[in-house]
Amino acid sequence: MARIVGAEPSKAGFFSGLLIRLAYWATKKKVGKVVMPVRVAAHHPKILWGYGQMEQSLGGSKLLDTSLKDLVQLRAATLIGCPF
Repeated sequence: MARIVGAEPSKAGFFSGLLIRLAYWATKKKVGKVVMPVRVAAHHPKILWGYGQMEQSLGGSKLLDTSLKDLVQLRAATLIGCPF
């Protein structure tokens, strides 16, 4: 169990809550559920924004084939023990 509880959009300010809702929606669409790293990053809107930018740049990169990017992500996740 995580030591930090995920951020709730209803408890944040208007723009922060909007950003959190958008990030949660995009994560649900991509992964199927809101994963804990996104919920924890949502506590700080600037970090959440940077995390989203990193994901967008990784997904939009055309330097590697999609299958090779997926393979590299899977290998990196298994090396560090990440369940996602």
